[in-house]
Amino acid sequence: MGTSISHFLITLAFIIITISTIARVSEAIGVNWGTMASHPLPPHNVVKLLKSNNINKVKLSDANPDVLQALSGSNIAVTVGVPNTMLKTFNSSKKAADTWIHDNVTRYVSNGGNVAKIAYVAVGDEPFLKSYGEQFQPFVVGAAMNIQASLKRANLDSKVKVVVPCSLDNFESGSNLSSSEVHFRPELNKTMFELVKFLDKNGSPFFVTISPFLTLLQAKNTSLDFSLFKETAKPHNFNRKSYKNSFDLSYDTVVTALSTAGFPSMEIVVAKIGWPTDGAANASSNLAETFMKGLMNHLHSNLGTPLRPRHPPQETYIFSLLDEDQRSIAAGNFERHWGLFTFDGQAKYHVDLGQGTKGLVDAQNVEYLSSKWCVVNNNKDLSNATVRALDACSDADCTALSPGGSCFNISWPNNISYAFNSYYQEHDQRAESCDFGGLGLITTVDPSMDNCSFPIEIRTSHAELFGVYNFQGMIFVIAILLVIV
Repeated sequence: MGTSISHFLITLAFIIITISTIARVSEAIGVNWGTMASHPLPPHNVVKLLKSNNINKVKLSDANPDVLQALSGSNIAVTVGVPNTMLKTFNSSKKAADTWIHDNVTRYVSNGGNVAKIAYVAVGDEPFLKSYGEQFQPFVVGAAMNIQASLKRANLDSKVKVVVPCSLDNFESGSNLSSSEVHFRPELNKTMFELVKFLDKNGSPFFVTISPFLTLLQAKNTSLDFSLFKETAKPHNFNRKSYKNSFDLSYDTVVTALSTAGFPSMEIVVAKIGWPTDGAANASSNLAETFMKGLMNHLHSNLGTPLRPRHPPQETYIFSLLDEDQRSIAAGNFERHWGLFTFDGQAKYHVDLGQGTKGLVDAQNVEYLSSKWCVVNNNKDLSNATVRALDACSDADCTALSPGGSCFNISWPNNISYAFNSYYQEHDQRAESCDFGGLGLITTVDPSMDNCSFPIEIRTSHAELFGVYNFQGMIFVIAILLVIV
């Protein structure tokens, strides 16, 4: 009898510990919500989407007033962002920092009781990227200090923490990621030490992007299985430890660099992590689902990493909530396809984020434009069609046509139709936007085929983003059409 009771109590204790661990980890999962879209899902729809999926943390790249207003009263913890372009101003002007904090933090946390739960102010968005050179580096720490001082003057410094999102390319190892000699890049060493010292003084965590997908693209010794948490992956050695996945290796790279700088116990927040679903080889919904399930299982296991056992990240923000067709594609055409959901809030795959739902819940009551598409008129002389498609893709999003993309294998002139329709949808289905020198034809028959979807845009008033001339898009589409033609 006594043995049975003891066994029952042990089992009950295990269940309680497991439930509390899952609850703690799920509380630490958030998403990045970006709005760089020609037809963004209205903020109130997005907040409903967050709530229906029990997501209670969101990280913003800016301080969009419509977004912050929609989040007010939602009980969702918010990270607001200071764009890189504002760092120089805040570094030199305390008054500018005060004004920004008043307009983008104070007014929302004390809005007559309709409070927005602002937890962090993110100063810059990976401002130390190698590709930026020294464009922002001299201003980051000064801007962070002035924002911190502004929060203190507003009596908010105990509630809102100042952070600076960083990238893995802030760090260097002796020869490769297997080397235990990890440190900040030499040209960043002084600035990064000042930053980490500032964060430590104010009790702020270290925000860092971890991207196994980008690591897979850039590192010759990294396999797909290692990136996707597969048990079959060949282990990597680092710091006299054996690593079974890319996430742990990247995370402990940051731990090592912080320890070398004298801050071995600093909390780490994974500011961005995800897997794209289109626009490149290995960017697909199937692989994204595999990655996300592997990540969630790993975080919920509470195993931590070899250098921080049983101590997972303080918080992890999935990148991203929604696709954004206006994101820069300088790093690759996959940049517009990181979303858990499509641009209109429809789940691309299903994963248990540990929020109490086994699958993702789609956005509801989304208003679309009419069921019309623009395609090429096959009864016309199409000798000039490629040039017209190039013009369309210089403005619209044609990244699905890129090598490895979901529409890469559609034949000519279907790829021309895709380009025409992308432009037509982005321009609110206006009749003149399906002209293309008489080569366009408006149809009510959905031209989608196989895995290639010809989307219809959301009904929205955000037309001011039209006309952004995307030279990078033009370059990659030239390559695509030359290959197909």
